[in-house]
Amino acid sequence: MPLVEIEISKNDSILPDEIVAFLREADLRVSQYLQKSPRRATGFVPSDFKTVYHALQAIIDTNLATGNSFCEWGCGFGVVASLASMLEFMSCGIEIEEELIDASRSLADDFGLPVEFVQGSFIPAGAESCVEAAYAENNASYSWLITDAEDGYEELELGPEDFDIVFAYPWPGEENLISSLFEKYAAEGALLLTYDHLDSVSLQRKLSEQPCDT
Repeated sequence: MPLVEIEISKNDSILPDEIVAFLREADLRVSQYLQKSPRRATGFVPSDFKTVYHALQAIIDTNLATGNSFCEWGCGFGVVASLASMLEFMSCGIEIEEELIDASRSLADDFGLPVEFVQGSFIPAGAESCVEAAYAENNASYSWLITDAEDGYEELELGPEDFDIVFAYPWPGEENLISSLFEKYAAEGALLLTYDHLDSVSLQRKLSEQPCDT
């Protein structure tokens, strides 16, 4: 089923005080982690959280989402999933690294946010061929794109089709994989919000296939 690009307006409005306080603490913890564990952090690069927050707010303001269920694929410190919770989404995050899951839970707990974080892979069961195609296309492999890890969806007792919005920050070369996974497994009408390395976001919606005219 095809994905269609959706234009969202840029929003540079002043952030609410509670968001500013949360992002200040999140930035501090991310910075400390990157300084303390440079080797462990090679697979973790934070997005510009303000840009993503404004995108989520724009989705709300224009009533683009079909519901309020949100999942962050490869959530790292879980900052985006936590921001989604602060915007009253039912939010969760999936992350392969145990250390990052612990950090995500600690940050959300300290701000009293009802976000569920699980350790495991966001690659759905049966999607091995998608990952292999991405490896072949880029002549590379990524330790966080593994298919033999614990299934994050199993612990959540949800599937990728249960989310109204999925957020991901693909590495260069991963964009097609993320889109392919979402196109194959997400629900009709769901939104895929992605961040890129140019401090911008992209929003796509999964449409139902239209029958051919007869």
